[in-house]
Amino acid sequence: MEAVQEYSRKAEDVIDQLGQPLKPYIPAIARFLIVVTFLEDALRIITNFGDQIYYLQRYRGFPWGISHFFLIANVLTMLSCSALVVGRKHTEYAASALLGVVVTQALGYGLIFDVNFFLRNLSVIGGLLMVASDSFTRRRQLFAGLPSITENDKRTYLQLAGRVLLIFLFIGFVLQGTWSVARAIGAVFGLIACVMIAVGFKAKLSAMFLVLFLSVFNIVVNNFWSTDHAYLQKDFIKYDFFQTLSIMGGLLLLVSIGPGGMSVDEKKKAF
Repeated sequence: MEAVQEYSRKAEDVIDQLGQPLKPYIPAIARFLIVVTFLEDALRIITNFGDQIYYLQRYRGFPWGISHFFLIANVLTMLSCSALVVGRKHTEYAASALLGVVVTQALGYGLIFDVNFFLRNLSVIGGLLMVASDSFTRRRQLFAGLPSITENDKRTYLQLAGRVLLIFLFIGFVLQGTWSVARAIGAVFGLIACVMIAVGFKAKLSAMFLVLFLSVFNIVVNNFWSTDHAYLQKDFIKYDFFQTLSIMGGLLLLVSIGPGGMSVDEKKKAF
């Protein structure tokens, strides 16, 4: 066990050294990646507005006018709140509004009972919770001399919920697709990393591993740019690609701000 801890410490040191030049930019990169799926979705609705209206009215039973309001409200919310998240302005309210978009779209498009969609969106919500927790972290730093027990508790619980929800994407990866030796090996290491993130043990190292894993997975599996335009699943592959980027953003934010008070890593610091 001591040998494993020694190797993990060395790995963390190597990652810190390699990532030192990027360290000041990681929070900004993470925030942009978290909202990129909302920006892409807003652009998709704008460019395919007529098709979206037709689908909602024909297959989802939306009345005329309600379908227009639904789409316009979603687009405006996604664009404005994404800008607020990237600009670090009122991020807890912006993250809450984007969470509302995730829920309303799941209900509006009838995808809430799709297991893959459900698990992916849990991970996206986890990223949004990490954004909200980061806002409480910065607020506490601004008012370090004032009592902040309530906000500290909020931050701790948001970080716990955020990091637990982030790993659900990988559970979806394990449940779908055909199996191979490489896939089985990746699944084993990925699940170990997910458990470590959930309990907050070597959470930053585990999150970096998943970021690297998902980067390769996204390029190899969700390569929508090389898919024929006539392929019916192209839009779904593109959607999965940007959602995976958002979840990678949540993991990068975890690397930046840490797993929070309710974690093995933080408890070890106390002893």
